Amino acid sequence: MYGMLPIAASVHLQKTPVAAGRPRQFLPETVLQTALELFWRKGFEATSLDDLLGAMRLSRSSFYGCFGSKQGVFTAAVHAYADECFTTFSAAAEAAPDPLAAVRAVLAAVADVDGGTRGCFFVNSVTELAPHDVELTAYSQGHIARVAALVTDLLVRAGFAPQLAQDRAGAALALAMGAITLRKAGIPAARIKMLLDQAQMLLALP
Repeated sequence: MYGMLPIAASVHLQKTPVAAGRPRQFLPETVLQTALELFWRKGFEATSLDDLLGAMRLSRSSFYGCFGSKQGVFTAAVHAYADECFTTFSAAAEAAPDPLAAVRAVLAAVADVDGGTRGCFFVNSVTELAPHDVELTAYSQGHIARVAALVTDLLVRAGFAPQLAQDRAGAALALAMGAITLRKAGIPAARIKMLLDQAQMLLALP
């Protein structure tokens, strides 16, 4: 949904206790950022364990001790990325002068029209794996729901009835997230921005 984001140091990872006298020689959040970038570039299936070990510069024992598995590091990367995106969306809303301007700021951040053709790591991951990954499906639905709740609350504050606010928020987010696929397909940013302008109709009180 958004460009490359720094992973917060508070990311919760699977941790195996490190033996006394053998402190970990790397920062988990730093190597997780490296794994995220690799997954973003190649996708989950095309990224091998050897690819990860080489890029992260970890031994197998250090990798397994920190992340547990390829699936474990991928899950941590998706969660970290989604959390950072939500922080960005919330900050964009808070900086806006009024609720409707806040909605427009959130939708712009979600679509990230100028973000290039590699798309959004979260959306790419859901597209690749959610059809056969129950855990990722549940997590992705939860993440989308919290973004929708943010937009819904802003619309209610702007004067929309709660149910209408929820419906309009869902439609506006579907449009913004669809824009990510368009930019991956190489549709010019100016064209996508023109299409996103249609969201303005969803922000008009009945």
